[in-house]
Amino acid sequence: MPRQFLCPVFGSSLWLALILQSLISSAATYRRPVSGGKRQSFLERTLILLDVNTRSPVKVLNDNFLSLQLDPSIIKDGWLDFLSSKRLVTLARGLSPAYLRFGGKRTDFLQFHNLKNLAKFRGPGPDYYLKNYEDDIVRSDFALDKQKGCKLASHPDMMLELQREKAAQMQQVLLKEQLSNIYSDVTLTARSLDKLYNFADCAGLHLIFGLNALHRNPDNSWNASSALSLLKYSAGKKYNISWELGNEPNSYRTMAARSVNSSRLAQDYSLLKTLLQSVRFYSRANLYGPNIGRPRKNAILLLDGFMKNGGSVVDAVTWQHYYIDRRVTKVEDFLKTRLLDTLSEQITKVLKIVQTHAPEKHVWLGGVGPAWAGGTSNLSDTFAAGFLWLNTLGIAAAHGIDVVLRHSFFDYGYNHLVDQNFNPLPDYWLSLLFKRLVGPRVLAVHVAGLQRKPRPGRVIRDKLRIYAHCTSFHNHDYVRGSITIYIINLHRSRKKIKLAGTLRNKTVHQYLLQPFGTDGLHSTSVQLNGEPLRMVDNETFPELKPRTLRAGRTIAMPPVSIGFYVIKNINAYACRR
Repeated sequence: MPRQFLCPVFGSSLWLALILQSLISSAATYRRPVSGGKRQSFLERTLILLDVNTRSPVKVLNDNFLSLQLDPSIIKDGWLDFLSSKRLVTLARGLSPAYLRFGGKRTDFLQFHNLKNLAKFRGPGPDYYLKNYEDDIVRSDFALDKQKGCKLASHPDMMLELQREKAAQMQQVLLKEQLSNIYSDVTLTARSLDKLYNFADCAGLHLIFGLNALHRNPDNSWNASSALSLLKYSAGKKYNISWELGNEPNSYRTMAARSVNSSRLAQDYSLLKTLLQSVRFYSRANLYGPNIGRPRKNAILLLDGFMKNGGSVVDAVTWQHYYIDRRVTKVEDFLKTRLLDTLSEQITKVLKIVQTHAPEKHVWLGGVGPAWAGGTSNLSDTFAAGFLWLNTLGIAAAHGIDVVLRHSFFDYGYNHLVDQNFNPLPDYWLSLLFKRLVGPRVLAVHVAGLQRKPRPGRVIRDKLRIYAHCTSFHNHDYVRGSITIYIINLHRSRKKIKLAGTLRNKTVHQYLLQPFGTDGLHSTSVQLNGEPLRMVDNETFPELKPRTLRAGRTIAMPPVSIGFYVIKNINAYACRR
């Protein structure tokens, strides 16, 4: 598949003439006096010309393109009991519409029991408060049961403090399991499923539930008894859920000393499809998979065999990608262009297989995060991780990946969007801006840059990444026909961008994200156009106010920053319909 995402450059003489004309005009307008002998100003050497093809989109994505994931570990560390928090629901609702995938490494160790929550299923907690803590949870459950419709709670500070203490102890157990690749079973009760669905429903998210694929019969066929019990319970509650089976089946040999080949995996999915059709409420439910891990040799072979042997039973093909492992300790690693480009290589491998066997199938990036194994403290939860996250969204969109599921919305470790104090981290604010400003229609970007002599494309090839979409139709601050451009500047210097062609002399709204505070790229706080972003209260977001750039003004991107730029009233044909 041709690489359309890295800002293709016009090759026509008309475009070159436009470049020269714009540069002459820009130089006349912006040239600074220089002292003897300096040949060109800083501006002239770094000016970048940017235009967008507004006639037709190159890709059209799912309305839920940016979606979310929750790991089953929230059952073990106790946080599932707090998904009714008004603040958590508000934060999740800010990213709707979206899918919510309930899955991860522990998907294949989930056991469903059609019971109300009992203390023995909750997992360990500090003895000195466990009884009182359990009593508080039960009282909270009774209070929620009395509510009609969306069930929301305001948990006392002391209760949250005790939960954080329990979760901190449990986090060490969870990380040890993940690093050793040896997992214990996770019990999902009916009450737990109720809470999970209530959270998704209240937040406007569509739940995708991952079923345990390692529950096997002696002949290695999939044992569907637990899944059938869960399906019948969910159908009785009329829970609108989509389904998937297993997580990273290419890793089963190391996780459980058991392997599932591609033929068997395809048979398992066919069995699940038959099972869904046998439960009337889910006869038309969507099924996604096979959710392979990073597409290296074994995973690619498994995916290829799965698609050959009946994998077309799925409604979308899913896979996962992580950029780095948790041993990375330097912020500079998050800025390496070679690392950012690995995603494009992996996407190309997956698309090649899917287009060979089922070209009509959508492809989803079913689990993605900056770092593997829970992430790295003071790195994957900081502003620096935002470069990887926005790069993922931009590259995936340009390749036509239909949905990207972020691991994780709220979780143990350091890959999440919301921390355990229920405060949004930098990647959350980045996601919120993306949701509000970026629509599913992807536009072709055309860029040319000048250093000491015309060398089209040279400036922007690696460290300045530019993407364009139609502005989201859900944003009523902008009329249809507006365009949103988002830019990643990995340079340690400021870069200046001149809008040309169809974008020339248009008013621009700037949403510039930079780290807030003295920690720089290690900061867990973010500022928008110089103003720090914080929740006003548990149910109110801050106002995301743009800075207006007058028509014809050059965009100045500060070093290592992220910017969204809405071109207003451009009446782009691709964005009107």
